[in-house]
Amino acid sequence: MNKKIWLSLAKMGGREREFIREAFETNWVAPLGPNVTGFEKDLEAYFDSDTHIVALSSGTAAIHLALIQLGVEPGDEVICQSFTFVASANPITYLGASPVFVDSEPDTWNMSPEHLRRAIADRIAVTGRKPKAIIPVHLYGMPANMDAILAIAEEYDIPVLEDAAEALGSIYKSQHCGTFGTFACLSFNGNKMITTSGGGALVCKSREAAHKTLFYATQARDQAPHYQHSEIGYNYRMSNVSAGIGRGQMFVLDDHIAHRRSINALYRELFRNVKGISVHQEPNDDYNSNHWLTCITLDTPLNGHTPYKISKALEAENIESRPLWKPLHLQPVFEQAPFYGDGTSEHLFNRGLCLPSGPHVSEEDAIRVVEVIREVIRKD
Repeated sequence: MNKKIWLSLAKMGGREREFIREAFETNWVAPLGPNVTGFEKDLEAYFDSDTHIVALSSGTAAIHLALIQLGVEPGDEVICQSFTFVASANPITYLGASPVFVDSEPDTWNMSPEHLRRAIADRIAVTGRKPKAIIPVHLYGMPANMDAILAIAEEYDIPVLEDAAEALGSIYKSQHCGTFGTFACLSFNGNKMITTSGGGALVCKSREAAHKTLFYATQARDQAPHYQHSEIGYNYRMSNVSAGIGRGQMFVLDDHIAHRRSINALYRELFRNVKGISVHQEPNDDYNSNHWLTCITLDTPLNGHTPYKISKALEAENIESRPLWKPLHLQPVFEQAPFYGDGTSEHLFNRGLCLPSGPHVSEEDAIRVVEVIREVIRKD
């Protein structure tokens, strides 16, 4: 059998062991400790902006705690990009609020400012109230059109919560994704740009917001000599052991970003003369994606070929691929949610596929992936 080519497998840099070893040797095996604090400081230094970061158990937890601090309550509505993983919207429902889904624009695949504006105006007309927050997503590492989204948000005075789970290292107009909104979430799941095995973080604009995040993430314990609680809290803090992995990963973050960008560039070159297949790329120089996952789309009349057919051919050659995210407004769990769009995300879902892009993917691997796809097309 051919060598397995993974979609996006974690890769250790070597320094992770020393931070984990230190945690064990000093008995800091808890959801706090020097690695947690150090990892937060490392991330703040990386962003090189006025941010305050709290390491948490997941990116989903980060969205949840951000929505709490934005005052989302039962009966409220929150606008969310439809073309994304379900974790972007699930925390809205944790709070008894309802998601309102907005379609994508065709160039970035992210939240359409046009449909965003229409959604806000219509929800105000229907409910008499503004949505409590807007959640744009930097999908597959591609920055959203933040200038337009922020302008609309400011016009209606609605806070923005960036979902930058897939976008660590991505840049929009010389600014890091994850530093535009009132809050932003990061993810360190095993297949992301860097990993802590499982984990995430909330990027805050103020020290006060970071302190409040930490308060909620550690069971909302009041300042008292005994265990006293005046608010509901959560067990959302990252462990010191996991944070040790993250600290080691920070030493290879730039290498991982450069590698994924180079693999994306190679795919673009390899597919350059393949009719009917397009590689997703930046619309202009304002955008600089980390290319967490390189994605292709098939032209509708591509001889009857579908992403599923190509995926099965890749699987037969021991190559992992993945469909694009199924838009959330098409998910059974959200079938009653309002949606504003023109079908762009549904079209992309039906025509797209994610290709192996991780730090273990070599040039030879990418060439093999493209050869398999070319062969599928040639056969018919």
